[in-house]
Amino acid sequence: MTTAPYQQYTSPIPVRRAHLGDALASEWTKIRSVRSTMWTLGVMILLMVGVGLLAIVAINATDAPMGNDPVLSLGFNGVLLGSICVVTLGVLTISSEYGTGMIRTTLTACPSRARVLTAKAIVFFLLTLVVTTITAALVAALQTAMIDGGVEATGEQWLRATVGAGLFTAVLGLVALAVGALVRHSAGAITIMIGVMLLPLVAAMFMSSMVKVQEFLFQYSIPSLLIAFYSEEGLIDGGPHGWTPLWILSGVAAVALAGAFFATEKRDV
Repeated sequence: MTTAPYQQYTSPIPVRRAHLGDALASEWTKIRSVRSTMWTLGVMILLMVGVGLLAIVAINATDAPMGNDPVLSLGFNGVLLGSICVVTLGVLTISSEYGTGMIRTTLTACPSRARVLTAKAIVFFLLTLVVTTITAALVAALQTAMIDGGVEATGEQWLRATVGAGLFTAVLGLVALAVGALVRHSAGAITIMIGVMLLPLVAAMFMSSMVKVQEFLFQYSIPSLLIAFYSEEGLIDGGPHGWTPLWILSGVAAVALAGAFFATEKRDV
């Protein structure tokens, strides 16, 4: 009996080399399908809108004068609280996969660790930028429409209080993502980021005997950098203002991400 010659199987599915677009599609599917994204961004929106509306109620109830500050400055507190949610999501975007072991599946599908981390950073950055900017613009519009008085905001101030605040928050989230990749533990990385955000400002309040250190912490703490988008002078005179805080934080994010890429490539899963 003759045996039929062996025929190599040819898959009907076209085979091609994977690229960054495939990793982006994968990360977008993951980030929009997990509950942590819905909860953290949902709470962020509630905080930004809720605190913004409370500010409107407080100003209208007390008839407190706005002075020389534009109405847009009332959005600072909501964005600061909302940024904690963005930081939490940034950490969970990477650390949750290490906690569950899902990172092994991800790296099996895409062996290039740099590509995986790049895709996570891009998807997370764009998502948080869009959501934060739209929410900040909504709050600013509500406050401007419902509060009489105060200085009319210029186009530059509107841009900083909406797009600028969104960019600052999204870049801060990238720092959190980098810390999550370095620490690989959700609770630890979130604790580190909250400490980085709030501890310098709190510590500065108790350093009256160290004037230079106190002044530096007041000028360069995260809340101080953020408030510069709503105030021409920043938190104290001489501190960063305008778009400078964004460039400072971008430099910090670049260093943190460089460390995250190096650690991801060199350390075992």
